[in-house]
Amino acid sequence: EGVTDEILQVHDVIKTANADSAFAVSITGQATLDAEVKAVAERDLARGEGIGISVALVVLALVFGAIAAAFLPIVLAIAAIIIALGATAMLGQAFEIPFVVINVMTMMGLAVGIDYSLLVVSRYREERANGLDKVDAIAATGATAGRTVLLSGMTVALALAGLLIIPDSSNRAIGAGSILVVAAAVLSTMLLLPALLSLMGDRVNALRIPFIQRRATRVSTSRFWERTTRIVMGRPVLSMVLAAGLLLAAASSMVDLHQGEVGMDALPDGLMSKNAYTLLQSEFGYGQDLPALVVIDGQTDLAATQAGINRLEAAIAADPGFVSTTLETHPDADLSLLHVRLAGDATTDQAMAAVKRLRGDYIPDAFAGAPATVLVTGKTAQLVDQKDVNDTYTPIVIAFVLSLSFLFLMMAFRSIVVPIKAILMNLLSVGAAYGLLVLVFEKGIGADLLGFQQVEVIQSGLPLFVFAILFGLSMDYHVFLLSRIRERFLETGDNAEAVAYGLRSTGRLITGASLIMVAVFSGFALGEMVPMQQLGFGLAVAVLVDATMVRCVLGPASMRLLGTWNWYLPNLLRWLPEVHLEAPAAVEPAPAGD
Repeated sequence: EGVTDEILQVHDVIKTANADSAFAVSITGQATLDAEVKAVAERDLARGEGIGISVALVVLALVFGAIAAAFLPIVLAIAAIIIALGATAMLGQAFEIPFVVINVMTMMGLAVGIDYSLLVVSRYREERANGLDKVDAIAATGATAGRTVLLSGMTVALALAGLLIIPDSSNRAIGAGSILVVAAAVLSTMLLLPALLSLMGDRVNALRIPFIQRRATRVSTSRFWERTTRIVMGRPVLSMVLAAGLLLAAASSMVDLHQGEVGMDALPDGLMSKNAYTLLQSEFGYGQDLPALVVIDGQTDLAATQAGINRLEAAIAADPGFVSTTLETHPDADLSLLHVRLAGDATTDQAMAAVKRLRGDYIPDAFAGAPATVLVTGKTAQLVDQKDVNDTYTPIVIAFVLSLSFLFLMMAFRSIVVPIKAILMNLLSVGAAYGLLVLVFEKGIGADLLGFQQVEVIQSGLPLFVFAILFGLSMDYHVFLLSRIRERFLETGDNAEAVAYGLRSTGRLITGASLIMVAVFSGFALGEMVPMQQLGFGLAVAVLVDATMVRCVLGPASMRLLGTWNWYLPNLLRWLPEVHLEAPAAVEPAPAGD
C-alpha cells in the first residue's frame, strides 16, 4: 500500500510537469503498472456490481412476481459478501491478498448468494401456496431446499478447495476467498433468511406485479416447461443426441487452447504504463525494465567463472530475444549478478522462451566444469515457474475435485450412476466453455461484437480456475433438479414421472437462477481487463449452456432412458453414510439391481 501511495505521488508530479512543459513525460515499471491495474480493477468491480445487481433484480421480479421477494436474495448476497470480505481482511493481516481476489469474491458472492436465496424463497412460497402455515412452511423449506443449498455449497467448496493444493499464493488466495464467500452465502441462506421469512410472513409477496405474479405462483402449469418436458421425455434419444452434439461442437476448439500471460498490449489504452512501454519498445527495443537476473554463486576473480560469464554474454548477444546485459560483481560475497534485458514485453511467450533457452542451453554450456552455481530469477522466470507448477498440478487438482464430488454425490443420492453422469456432463460443459473461450478470444470470432479484445492466449491458470468454479456452480442446478426428482421418486416409485415432475417444476427456477449468474458474470466480463473478460465470459456462457442444454435436456433425457437404474447402488457400498436431501419418506422404493 505504501509503494502504491508513493508512486501515485510521483504520477501527480508528472501530470503537473506535463501541463507546464513542451515535452511529455511518462513512467512505467511494476509499481506504476500495479497502481494503474488496481484502479482499473476497482472501476470494473463497480461496473460489474451495478450491472449484476440491476439485471438480477429484474430477473428475480420476473421469477417471483413480487418486488419484496425479489429484494430478499439481493440483501442476502450483499450480506454474504460483506461477511466474507471481513474474514478475508483478517486473513490479509497475515497474508498478502491480491486485489483480484476482491473482484472474484464479489462476483461469486452475488452469483451463489442470490441463487441460494432464490431456491429457498421459491420453496417457501410454494409450501405456503400448498396450505402450510408460516412456521411449517419454513420448516418444510429447511428440510428440502435448505438441505439442497447446504449440499450445493459443500460441493462448490470442495471444487474450489482444489485450488488450495497448488503451491502458488495467488491461486490459494483466490481459492480461499471464494470458499469464504460461498460459506458465508450458505450460512446467510440457512440462518438469516429463515429469520427474515418469519418476520415478513406473507409480506414477502408485497408489491406484486399482477400478471407476472399469477404466472409465478403457477410454476408447475407453465406452458413453456410443460411443452419442454413433453419434448424431452417423449424423445429422449433425439434430445440427447442434439444436446451432446452441440456441446461437443463447441468443445472442439478446445484443442487450440493456448495458455500464457496476457501482456502489456492487452491493457486498456490510455494507461501511462502502457504508453511508456510502447515508446520504449519502439525507440529502444525493450518495453519493460524487467530483466532476467542471472545469479552466479562462485568466486568472482576465478578464471573459470570469468570465462563462463564471457561465454554466456556472447551467447546472449547472439540471441535476438535479448537486448543487452549488465554485469554487477560482489567479490566479498563471491557473487555476480548479470542483468539480462529481454526484447519486447517481459510477459510474452517469446520472453519466456528466451528465459528457457537461457536456463536450458546457454548457462549449462557456458559454465560446464566451472565451480559455480548459476540460477535465473526475475519476472519472466517467475512466470515460467508458475506455468510449470500449474501444468504439474492441474491433473492433480482435477482428480481431487472429481473424486470428492463423486463420493459426495454418491452418498447424497445413494447411487453410483448419478455421480458418474454428473461428472461426465460437467466435463462436457467445461469443454464447451473452453472451446468458446478459444473461439472468441484467440480466434476473435464475435470479439468486436461483444466488446472484447482479441489476444493470442488465454490467461495462464484461468482454465483451471474456470474448471473449479464451474464444476462447483454447475452442481447447484444438478443437485437442485436431482433433489426434486429423487424427492418425487421416493413418493411415487415412478422414475419417468419423477423426472418429468422435476424438470417441469424446476425449469423456471433453474432458468431464472442461471440468468442471474449469467448477468453477474457478464457484468464483470464487460470490464477493461482482458483476464477478467475471459473469466466472466467463460463462466457466463458455461453456466448458460449448463443450465439449459445439460440440466434441462441432456440430464433428464439420460435419466428417462436409464429408468430405475439411475438409483443403482451396489450392495457392497450400502454401508456408506446417507446424506438426506429431502424430507424423510415413509417407504423408499427398492433401487434397481437388488
